[in-house]
Amino acid sequence: MQIELLDTFLDLVETNSFNRTAERLGLTQSTVSSRVKALETALGKPLFTRSRAGTRPTAAGLRLVDHARAMRREWNQARRGVKRGSDFTQSLRIGIQNDLAASHIGDWVAEFRRALPRTAFYIELDYSAQMSADVLAGELDLALLFTPRHMPDLLYETVGEVTYRLISSEAPRRADLAPERHIRANYSPAFAKAQQELLPDFPDSAVASGQNAAVCGLIAALGGSAFVLEESALDLAAAGQFHLVEDVPPIAQRVYLAVHLRQRHAHAQRKLLAIVRQYFSKPR
Repeated sequence: MQIELLDTFLDLVETNSFNRTAERLGLTQSTVSSRVKALETALGKPLFTRSRAGTRPTAAGLRLVDHARAMRREWNQARRGVKRGSDFTQSLRIGIQNDLAASHIGDWVAEFRRALPRTAFYIELDYSAQMSADVLAGELDLALLFTPRHMPDLLYETVGEVTYRLISSEAPRRADLAPERHIRANYSPAFAKAQQELLPDFPDSAVASGQNAAVCGLIAALGGSAFVLEESALDLAAAGQFHLVEDVPPIAQRVYLAVHLRQRHAHAQRKLLAIVRQYFSKPR
């Protein structure tokens, strides 16, 4: 079985479009069709039906989904196991939300290595949706992220939260801010909703970003107001060019650990989860 056939099948189940799957996988539409045909020939069953409403999996296709996900995950883990260096007993691939990495990655990885000295770690920075997909596919063993994406076979556990504060180059009070100069941060859907509730009269911003470092760079260059991580807000305020907007409450963003259900009781994953939870429980 070629793993590319399963990748193409699972993507098509998600997109319901041969054209969209071709775009996402960087293939021609005819290649997608031939891969699906090869899989159907091997299984002796049609896996999709086409209509004006789009492409939909047949009953056989739906039965294949869970098996395909499991086989893809096992293949990815086997591939990584074969590549593992002989100096380590295991390797772990960990995804971390971009904004968490800036201030936490050094402390966390140092603790991880002390707890699991015979483990090789690969750290990847990304956003929640992609990390969830990678955990499901077996490309990551676990991920620390902002937004749970409800997918089959994934388990999310709350580990703590980070805080964002509103700062401004203009004034320390909300009434004195220029709404049109606000830089809208979009760190997660939950964060965006909370920001809208706090600043309902602020229009859609001309400039926006979903990463703290980018928002800090934008407000440093353009001025105005923006929500940034509390550590960044305090540093910028201490430098004397920005004010903490004291009458707008901070926004707390929850942090989750994502792990595959098959790995929820694995010793290494539970040990890393305990380390991260303990880190967030410490007083700041």
